[in-house]
Amino acid sequence: MAWSHEKLRFSCIDNIGLKQLWKLIALDTANAAAPTSNHNNNGHNVEQPKANNNINSSNNNINNERLTIPYDNCDNLADYLSLQRADQGQNQNQQHMSLLKFLAINALELSAPATPLLLQQQQQKQSKPLGWMQLSGHPESIVPTTTGIVRKRIAGIEDSEVLAYQLISQEPKTSQIVPAYLGLRELQSQHYIELQDLLAGFKDPCVMDIKLGSRTFLESEVSNKTLRPDLYQKMIAVDPSAPTQAEHEAQAITKLRYMLFRESLSSSHSKGFRIEALRLRGRAPLKDLKTCRSSEQISQTIEQFLAARRSVQKELLKRLKHMRLVIEQSPFFNRHEIIGSSIFIVYDDHRVGAWLIDFAKSRQLPPQLRVDHRSPWAPGNREEGLLRGMDELIHAFEEVYARSSSHRGCLKI
Repeated sequence: MAWSHEKLRFSCIDNIGLKQLWKLIALDTANAAAPTSNHNNNGHNVEQPKANNNINSSNNNINNERLTIPYDNCDNLADYLSLQRADQGQNQNQQHMSLLKFLAINALELSAPATPLLLQQQQQKQSKPLGWMQLSGHPESIVPTTTGIVRKRIAGIEDSEVLAYQLISQEPKTSQIVPAYLGLRELQSQHYIELQDLLAGFKDPCVMDIKLGSRTFLESEVSNKTLRPDLYQKMIAVDPSAPTQAEHEAQAITKLRYMLFRESLSSSHSKGFRIEALRLRGRAPLKDLKTCRSSEQISQTIEQFLAARRSVQKELLKRLKHMRLVIEQSPFFNRHEIIGSSIFIVYDDHRVGAWLIDFAKSRQLPPQLRVDHRSPWAPGNREEGLLRGMDELIHAFEEVYARSSSHRGCLKI
């Protein structure tokens, strides 16, 4: 009897130790490569339940492939798994294996630390937890590992996001409005942070990612005042009338000018937030919503997302107002500039969730500088409009809640 990867996927890691699993693979592979005359006598080589003896005995007549993969080094599990998967893709005869070996490999795969190669293979094969999705950000930067955990690539242990989560985790109230911080992990000289998977426990949820702030770039990113022709070309490709007469004559603009132009295309500049992406139940994510700018467009998009569910609307308003209060009272937010963070909203038939995510561009303020997260930005004052965006977002949800009983037509998206 042969067992295919596609027909059976589960782990026996709870019942068999890691080293025992490794030995099972080695012995089972050796038995598969042994002469046929010895196949029926392999019962004494591995201790296993009697129910498996007949399965392995009959399956060994089929599973005769010889593996050249080194499997006797128990300290190199991740490399073995990488080679095992690559070898399986090249050899069609390895689509089937004994049940014993199949269970051992799958248990090892779920227990061994994920190297960058394995993380890349996870993404390529789409072997992500059921229901996993990523609405925004770089796809290669975030990978779900096991149920309830995601692993995010960072520059190093001094990364701004690491410091942010470490400080936030020391504030009991503030730590409740962000994903749970589960620690650092270093794999093959690459650093990761492990965070709570905010989609865990939801079934086919509706999801919305809302970027907060009227400024979504660091001041250091636009300090260079060099005129750049490439940014001028990007600007006129979007809106030929956007450059001033002087900019048309120079055919070049600064990066600051381009970034401000880009912010003006969305509701970031006017309202302090923009809807980055959303996903409705049973449908693919929509990731091109940055031009949803007017109050009416925003209201209609939120209405479509909430689907007239007043209980969800009420709960989200409660959570958003609580988040705003926590931010206003938090020592961390009082001492930091927060650029590029988002509100991540999730709901299904039974649960509602909202968290503040993404702290890669959080920066500690100089001791003499204070921000209120609402004042207009001027170069040097470090204001980013985080709370202004929260105010406007809450107002938009309140408007939708107030008119949810009407039968207004929703934006078709």
